[in-house]
Amino acid sequence: MLATIFLSFLLLFQGIIPNQTPVPNPLPKPPETPQVTDVAPVVTKHSIRAGNRTLNYTATTGYMPIRNDRTGETEARIFFMAYTLDNPPANRPLMFSFNGGPGSASVWLHLGALGPRRVKMLDDGFMPPPPYQLEDNDQTWLTETDLVFIDPVGTGYSRATKPEFAQKFFSVNGDLESVGEFIRMYLGRYERWNAPMFLVGESYGTTRAAGLSNLLFEKGIGLNGILLVSNVMSFQTIRFAEGNDLPLILIFPSYTATAWYHKRLSPDLQAKSLKQVLAEAENFASGEFTSALIKADRLTPTERQSVLDNFSKYSGLSRTFVEQNNLRVDLGEFLKELMRDRRLTTGRLDSRFTGFDRDAAGNGIDFDPSMTAIRPPYTSAFNDYVRRELGFKSDLEYFILGGGITSPWNWNVNNGYADTSVALNAAMRKNPYMKIFVASGYYDMATPYYATEYTLAAMNLEPVLRKNISVSYYEAGHMMYIEKNSLRKLKEDAARFIQSSLPR
Repeated sequence: MLATIFLSFLLLFQGIIPNQTPVPNPLPKPPETPQVTDVAPVVTKHSIRAGNRTLNYTATTGYMPIRNDRTGETEARIFFMAYTLDNPPANRPLMFSFNGGPGSASVWLHLGALGPRRVKMLDDGFMPPPPYQLEDNDQTWLTETDLVFIDPVGTGYSRATKPEFAQKFFSVNGDLESVGEFIRMYLGRYERWNAPMFLVGESYGTTRAAGLSNLLFEKGIGLNGILLVSNVMSFQTIRFAEGNDLPLILIFPSYTATAWYHKRLSPDLQAKSLKQVLAEAENFASGEFTSALIKADRLTPTERQSVLDNFSKYSGLSRTFVEQNNLRVDLGEFLKELMRDRRLTTGRLDSRFTGFDRDAAGNGIDFDPSMTAIRPPYTSAFNDYVRRELGFKSDLEYFILGGGITSPWNWNVNNGYADTSVALNAAMRKNPYMKIFVASGYYDMATPYYATEYTLAAMNLEPVLRKNISVSYYEAGHMMYIEKNSLRKLKEDAARFIQSSLPR
C-alpha cells in the first residue's frame, strides 16, 4: 500500500497522472502572487543553419493576458515563446505547441525537438555530464512552420493573477478554455487568422490538443492538422485501478518491448526483431490474455497453466511472480521486478533507462531513472537560454514539471475517466479536411503505443475520416526525440504530414 501511494506521488512529477480522483500536490507551495504586468514582449533576432538552409527568424517572448469575458478583469497571464521566419513565403503555416502533466511547461518539445535550439544530450538520449549546453537544432520544425510554445497557467512562468483565480484553470475544461483563449488572442494580436494552422501536443498535451480541436472549431478556428506525440486521450487506457483491467492488456506489448531491449526474453525471442516479437505479444495480449482476465476464476487448470506460461514468456517475468500477482502485474511492479536480480529498475518514461533503488525489495521504484536523466539538463539549459539568448528576465521560478499547480486537478468527470477522443471525433466530423498524426515510442511506459492504437480504433470513425489519421513508431520512449535517430525520423514524419495537410 505504501509503495502504491508513493508511486502515485511520483507519477505526478513524471508527466501523466494516471488517476482521475483529485490528489493533493505532493510538494504544496504557498499561493504566489506574481509581480507581472501587461508589458510588451521581448523581441530578438536570430539565425541558424538547418541542413543546407540558413534560417533568419524573430523570437517573441512574453505574456498574453487571459481576461474574464464578463468583468474584463485579467485573471491570468500565459507565458509564450514564438518563432517566426523572417521574410516568410505566402501562406506560412502556424503551429501552437504545448506539453503535458498537467503541470508541465512546453520546454520538452521546445528544446527537445521543434525549436531552433536544442538541449545537447548523448546520442542515445542519456544524460551528459554537467554543465549542460544548447546546440543549434538542425531538425527544427521552423523549416516547415512558425512555432508558438504555450505554457498553460501553473506551468513555466504562467500564473493566475490572484490565488482565488487559480482553481479556475486547474481542470480539464478550464485548461482548454484558457489555452483556447490564448490562441484566439494570438491570432488577433499577430494577425495570423488566415494562416494554415496546426496543434502539437505531447502526453497530457495530446489530451489538450484533442479537446481544443472541437473547442476551436466552435470559435470559428479550423485546423489543418494535429500532431499527437505520446498520446493519451482516454485515461481509462492507462489508469491501473480495481475493476479496470484494460490498462493491463494495453501495456503488455510494452512490457515485451522492454524485456526484449534488456535481453530478458528467451534466446529464440531475442533472435527476432522487435517488431516480430511485438506482433506475437499483441496477439497474446488481445487474445489469450484478454480471455483469461474475462474468465478470471472460471479458467480451467489447463487454461491457467497456458496463460501463465505465455505471460512469463513474453514479459521476461518469472512464472511464479506472475502467478502470485494473479496475472495482474501493474506498471510499478513490472519496473521493479524485471531486473531485480541485477538490483536494477527500468524507466517509466523511457524503459531503455535503468536505475538503482535504495534496496531491491518492495513493489515499486524509488524514482524514474528516465526522468532524472532529462530533468536537470532541460531545467538548466532553459533558464540560461531564456535570459541570455531571448533576453527575458524574471525572478519567478520557471515551473518545468510540477510545483505550479497549487490545488487538486479537476478532471471534470463523475465516476469515470477523462476522455477527449470524443471531442476529436466531433471535430473530425465537422472538419473533414483536418488530419491527425500520431507518434508513439515502443519504450514509452507512460502512454503505451498499444493503448493509443486501441483509443484510435475505438473512435468509430467513418472510413473516409479514418484515412485522415497517420501513425508512426519510434524505438525510444515518451520523449522519443531525445534519441538522435528518432529525432531525425520525427522531423521527417512531421514535415511530410504538414505538407500533406496544407491546402492544394
